[in-house]
Amino acid sequence: MKTALLFAGQGAQVVGMGKDLAAASPAARQVFERANAVLGCDLARICFDGPEAELTKTDNAQPAIFATSIACLEALRAELDVQGKTLEFAATAGLSLGEFTAHVAAGTMSFEDGLRLVRLRGQAMQAACEATAGAMAAVLNLDAAVCAEVCRESGAEVANLNCPGQIVISGEKAAVAAACEMAKTRGAKRTLPLNVAGAYHSRLMAGAQAPLAGALAGATLTAPKVTVVSNVTAQPAATPDQIRDLLARQVVSSVYWETSMRWLLAQGFQRFIELGPGTALAGFMKRIDAAVPVLSVNSCESLAAVAAKL
Repeated sequence: MKTALLFAGQGAQVVGMGKDLAAASPAARQVFERANAVLGCDLARICFDGPEAELTKTDNAQPAIFATSIACLEALRAELDVQGKTLEFAATAGLSLGEFTAHVAAGTMSFEDGLRLVRLRGQAMQAACEATAGAMAAVLNLDAAVCAEVCRESGAEVANLNCPGQIVISGEKAAVAAACEMAKTRGAKRTLPLNVAGAYHSRLMAGAQAPLAGALAGATLTAPKVTVVSNVTAQPAATPDQIRDLLARQVVSSVYWETSMRWLLAQGFQRFIELGPGTALAGFMKRIDAAVPVLSVNSCESLAAVAAKL
């Protein structure tokens, strides 16, 4: 079966993530130790013990999710190795922040460089949030074209097209509030304000784009060893320069997750493995194509179950 690895974005964080894996798997524990050494702080403690307020800060949440996701990947590889198996995959994709994790898994950049970039990205996005008055909201069961029209009229922007029936909008607080009211009058089943620091994936994140682009310009990137699907284009990102450009643009661009998954399905991918906290990506796939299996690794229990199926 053609297999793709999927990696979560911000919002998947939960206190305790990775703790049981780090206790049971030397491979997972080593990832957290490397992360602590690179960042010069106890990122593992924040992941394992919180408190939640500290974990959910953008500049902590992004490296924490990144490190936990790679720990899940390395734990799976180690478990399969014990069983005489090999983790084989031909593509990776990640939601927003998770696209950096996807590139590390694909060999585009080292774990250390990826972690530094993600930490800087989180810091730059947090600063952009503090400099603007932004908000986000989920719009449920509204046609994408109608939602785009609502955004054009209100001044909001489409941030994430996750799956059928779920679109996230972003922008200035007043614009998002107006868009939510308009969406309800045009058929949206419901609109839900999101508890986030600011307007991710909108023009209000422009202040984060330049620092991230500068850091990417100085990072060592190579052509990925497997296909990596870009959030911005829902197409493969192949060359280092193209990857640098797309990762920098991503913070102000819409995330085309549903289109990305449909592209992979059209290429014949039949199995997906979600690595990292939560099961949101598996949930999205059920709405995109319920017949497609998604295996999620986020704990010792799930690790054992997935390893047995591969």
